[in-house]
Amino acid sequence: MATKMILSLVLLALPAFAGEGFETDVIKTSGGDLHITFIGHGTLMFSFGEKVVHIDPWSKLADYSKMPKADLILITHEHADHLDPGAIQTIRKEGTEVVVNKTSAGRLRGSRVMKNGEVKNILGIKIEAVPAYNIVHMRSEGQPFHPKGNGNGYVLTFGDKRIYVAGDTENITEIKRLTDIHCAFLPMNLPYTMTPEMVADAAVGFKPKILYPYHFGETDTSRILELLNDTEIEVRIRKMR
Repeated sequence: MATKMILSLVLLALPAFAGEGFETDVIKTSGGDLHITFIGHGTLMFSFGEKVVHIDPWSKLADYSKMPKADLILITHEHADHLDPGAIQTIRKEGTEVVVNKTSAGRLRGSRVMKNGEVKNILGIKIEAVPAYNIVHMRSEGQPFHPKGNGNGYVLTFGDKRIYVAGDTENITEIKRLTDIHCAFLPMNLPYTMTPEMVADAAVGFKPKILYPYHFGETDTSRILELLNDTEIEVRIRKMR
């Protein structure tokens, strides 16, 4: 079956949060609707029941004083476009859980570290930390933009749906071993993460039902549509530059 090419202006349902004009998709789960709000770059917000999950909130993309407070905040790694202490402070409330990779811990008081491969249940949400690193793209010889063993991607389980947010990574073996992923967010921002060909290779490896390229900068997203056109993977392009 050809990939369903659903472009950025197509929404599945009314948004759970549209105060800033962000796009939102709704994913049906056995535990109720999951609302995915596309903030931009590597930044997302999930709403599930009464829980609000912010991923890599960044003040450059949104006025967080107008955003829903977080029950859970996930930080993939310590780079400034993923770890913004000001944004985190703004959406943090009493009882907010903040989950980080190990290098981010020292910059966020009261955060909980998840190492690659760890699994935790926090606020009723199963969270799996997936490795995120470069194998090809380097800052300099022998110095990858994202070294192995540091950054996290996260698999979150909402009802019967598993959602994978990759963080900054390439098409590493650990991604291709993932199973039963309903939605996957894979980065496509050169030179820091993946080419469209790398994203396609990763996606074909673990076969998510829905692929959202994200954090894609100036990369031509039409290329990933072409590469996955003859697969069962549905590609959805949203405003995640």
